[in-house]
Amino acid sequence: MRALSSFGLSRLGACAALAATLAAAAPQAASARDGVNAAIIGGAAAGVLGGVAAGAILNGAQAAPPPPAYVPPPPRRVYVEEPTETVIVRRRGPVCHFERRKVWLDDESFTYRRVEVCE
Repeated sequence: MRALSSFGLSRLGACAALAATLAAAAPQAASARDGVNAAIIGGAAAGVLGGVAAGAILNGAQAAPPPPAYVPPPPRRVYVEEPTETVIVRRRGPVCHFERRKVWLDDESFTYRRVEVCE
């Protein structure tokens, strides 16, 4: 169930006051006493409407709430990497690797063999 806020409580109180006013102003029995019942009901209705109008005027006269304060976001985190030293290593001697080479067995057939190539 939703919790009642302060606005909900004031609305609940206004509804309860309206219900109590209407219950007290309602005629108990239908009787014609020279039109007195109509005057009582009309006066009660005018009082209720006047109370609603006065409440609307008072609620309209309230100042608006202030806008929320601006809070700037925290600064972003920045990670700084230290530059590393570049080390150049000179190789001694030739660089060798393996390649697949086509080797012909005769005029029509061949095979592939791994051959070490040094530069």
